[in-house]
Amino acid sequence: MRDRTRLRAVFALVAVLALVAAACGDDDAATTTAGDTVATTAAPATTAAPATTSAPQPEFADFNGDGKVIIGVATDGARDDGSYYQTLVETVEEISATNGFEAPIIVDLIDPANADAELEALAQQGVDVIAVGSSALAEGLPALALEYDEIYWYCNCGSGSPAAEGIMKSSDSGAELWISGGYAAGLLLQDAGGDSAVFIGCCDLNFEVESFNGLVLGLQMVDPSFTATYVPTGNFPFDFNNTAGATEAYAAAIAEGADVVVPFLGDAHEPIVQLANEDGLIVMTVGPSDGCERDDLDYDFVVKFSAGDYVRPVFDDILSGVAEEGGIRNFTVGIDDEVGAEFCDGATAAQVDMLDALNAQIGAGDFGDEIFAILSDAYGF
Repeated sequence: MRDRTRLRAVFALVAVLALVAAACGDDDAATTTAGDTVATTAAPATTAAPATTSAPQPEFADFNGDGKVIIGVATDGARDDGSYYQTLVETVEEISATNGFEAPIIVDLIDPANADAELEALAQQGVDVIAVGSSALAEGLPALALEYDEIYWYCNCGSGSPAAEGIMKSSDSGAELWISGGYAAGLLLQDAGGDSAVFIGCCDLNFEVESFNGLVLGLQMVDPSFTATYVPTGNFPFDFNNTAGATEAYAAAIAEGADVVVPFLGDAHEPIVQLANEDGLIVMTVGPSDGCERDDLDYDFVVKFSAGDYVRPVFDDILSGVAEEGGIRNFTVGIDDEVGAEFCDGATAAQVDMLDALNAQIGAGDFGDEIFAILSDAYGF
């Protein structure tokens, strides 16, 4: 086992990775891609970083000592899903290009049933860092981190993931996220004269139940008469990419009069958003923070928990000595800008103020009892 005090290299990695940033997948075979690679010879030890950047030289992040730096990314969703996984992939690509690393190795569409084999194959390709996109692939990580302890392991494992030796994790609260998201939806729903929402997901997984219950609570904080329906569309477990199933569920929900659509999906997310736009329904991002900037899709608000956004503060924590391998960086609504609901253009100033106030209450812990009840129902404790 490597010495956990080896923080000098970690510190440098974090400064360079200014940096890599609950859970989706599908039945397709995993695919591996890489961009154009730079020369494989090690950078000379005397080469100074450009004057225009404070990033350390790449060899300081060379955990395996082979003279080059390669980041590996493993996701169960598609690298170009337009949503959750794409943010992680694009952030890692940007980091690698900016800092003169080798092109990252991206392995996407991993079947969770084959996760251990896929991650081990990635570990054997000379990578220095492996960023795992979700908890769907995380079951075998502790053993892999011990076996391949020359690699820096990071997992965007999401809500409630426990600490594990040798793995840096980021975590959030689905209940917090969707109390915030439900409240934002409720304010718009009230203004539009509607009364119901549909939550289109995978297969009734625990973290989906947590998020859905948070949504309902947030909606009913605005108006106790508001209702929401959960509709599963994928194959158990972790199939958030069933566009045909999601489209069918959407059509049924609209026939029942749904006014708000929550596309809690991976590859199927954008097709459902397009349908909601065509029908003039209230819709939001599920993870990405840049939805308001999109020209091709029209989001009413964003619910932020982006894998790409998490990566930078995660490694800031490592650099400052707050976090280390085996630790967890928690993101809290109302405290951390990376999480929570935020309106796009179109909301009134009063609605923005009300949502900001609600988020601040979440950050202050005002809904601790309610969140405990949500978690108890979702996880059975």
